[in-house]
Amino acid sequence: MACLIACVSACSTVTIKPHNGPKLTSPATHEQRMHFFVAGLIGDRRINLETVCRSREPVQMQTQSRLSDMTFGLLTLGLYTPHTAKVWC
Repeated sequence: MACLIACVSACSTVTIKPHNGPKLTSPATHEQRMHFFVAGLIGDRRINLETVCRSREPVQMQTQSRLSDMTFGLLTLGLYTPHTAKVWC
């Protein structure tokens, strides 16, 4: 039971930065919920950085699987598994 509670309450984050340095903690320039299906096998994984950042350079990208995202995945038995994507310009 403790393992199930730990798995459901956990979140995961992947951060990508083009340069070394500290992870940005300021609010993201762009945040978008991305919809995936069949355990993440089906869904669009792309964000158009030219549209999001315009003439600015992207300095950090991040994808998160929040508690609410994991809850959807658990309730639908992995058929719907959303993630939240963030971009800093």
